[in-house]
Amino acid sequence: QAAYAFSRFVFRGKRILNVVIVSVQAVPPITLLIPYFGLMVALGLYNSYLGLILTYMVFTLPYAIIMMTGYFNTLPKELDEAVRVDGAGSMTALWRILVPISIPGIVSVGIYTFMIAWNEYLFALTLTRTIDMRTVPIGIQLLMGQHSYEWNQIMAMSVLGSIPVLILFLIFQRYFISGLTAGSVKS
Repeated sequence: QAAYAFSRFVFRGKRILNVVIVSVQAVPPITLLIPYFGLMVALGLYNSYLGLILTYMVFTLPYAIIMMTGYFNTLPKELDEAVRVDGAGSMTALWRILVPISIPGIVSVGIYTFMIAWNEYLFALTLTRTIDMRTVPIGIQLLMGQHSYEWNQIMAMSVLGSIPVLILFLIFQRYFISGLTAGSVKS
């Protein structure tokens, strides 16, 4: 909905919000690590799935908004106008018309954001304490010893860790390929 609003509406503060969203992507996550860790501990979300989910959502949402805004900019505004002529509102235009034809863009952005979260290392290491909460990149890193590396286990874990992304790509391949270029050129 945020991407739709940025694409279709003119409102006060739109440019400032857009700059803030792009700026959030420009800030290196490591600079936010210590304050974010303190926030998660204070909220009682340290070493929890909810804490990791919120973290990944916070850091991938700006990317998703930027990408989907570009995608919605490629869709003709006449579709919205036709829905309004029929007496429906903006939300009807979004959910009944634009979302179904935006499936390739949504799938592409979804796979990209999943890959960003799946491969994230720094916050997963900092925000988890127990072995059962560790993510795949942390598990791979734990296979590295002080004096030796278990290369066979590291490579096996790397292959196993890439299987979910590969399965997602294979399932949504036709949407992904068409969504890759759909938001890149404005017509």
